[in-house]
Amino acid sequence: MTGDWAFLAEPPAIPGLVLRPFRGEEDFPAMRRVKLAAESADGVDQPVTLEDFAHVYRHLENCDPATDMVMAEIDGELVAYGRVFWWEEYAGARRYAPFCFVAPEGRDRGLGSALLAHNEGRLRAIAVGHPAGEKTLEVAQNDAEEGAAALYAAAGYRAVLHGADMVRPDLEDIPEAPLPAGLVVRPPRADELRKVWEADQEAFRDHLGAAPQGEEAFAAFLDFPYHDPSLWRVAWDGDEVAGQVRSYINRAENEATGRKRGYTENISVRRPYRRRGLARALLVQSLQAVEERGMAEAALGVQTENVHGAFRLYESVGFRVVRSWTIRRKPLG
Repeated sequence: MTGDWAFLAEPPAIPGLVLRPFRGEEDFPAMRRVKLAAESADGVDQPVTLEDFAHVYRHLENCDPATDMVMAEIDGELVAYGRVFWWEEYAGARRYAPFCFVAPEGRDRGLGSALLAHNEGRLRAIAVGHPAGEKTLEVAQNDAEEGAAALYAAAGYRAVLHGADMVRPDLEDIPEAPLPAGLVVRPPRADELRKVWEADQEAFRDHLGAAPQGEEAFAAFLDFPYHDPSLWRVAWDGDEVAGQVRSYINRAENEATGRKRGYTENISVRRPYRRRGLARALLVQSLQAVEERGMAEAALGVQTENVHGAFRLYESVGFRVVRSWTIRRKPLG
């Protein structure tokens, strides 16, 4: 233990188990190994680099790693880690997220349950200092993670929202989709990046579970490891942003998986420009853009209950579900 850190649950009786706080960047290589091993065991092929870890931890919001993380070692080797954070939605509800990754060698020994109990305890302590109102714990679970699903169900979490990872397996026969009249697509200048980010935040205000983003989120946007505005497709109405698709290519992931994948992500249209085919036009142009960069497929993620019909749009241009996710909640209690 250091400072205010303490393990807030009953540790499982595992020989050689040590539970400790986060030590900083020196933990990143072991954390990466645990995350990759855990996701591989659960059918997720999404490699992360040490740069990805550094990017996340440079821009944490509502999370103090000194008190809000837990590392689990067995015989000196990291086998699991967890972190907590929270946010407040536009509608006023506060969500408190406990998550952890447990490598296969740490599973089926009570460690996941203990880490969840610890993380919930830490979040309850944080929530004491927040105003009264709706407060729930929230977890996101890959539907292939049967063990996690059983753990969350036993702990009282109930499904509330669903999501999907979607892939267009080839970039052939991209459909036609004209840009609405009066709009121009061009990449933003350096002095327009703030305007692009703010337009995206505005567009998502009425999405389920949307929450305002602070300055640290803007810094993360600028610092994104795969930041490439030349690949973005941003629609302008004069000097106003109407909509955008901020695509990127993760070349380290492609090298690790043997794929040629581009991500047509960060898709948004501001309210005055909806119902005119703009999202479809920008998505089609983005598929063409990643194909021109030598990619052979495209991917994105979506909330399937999206009130603006995003899931149906993506299906209509050739994307298919390859993985599903569930958001689960329970009262903070």
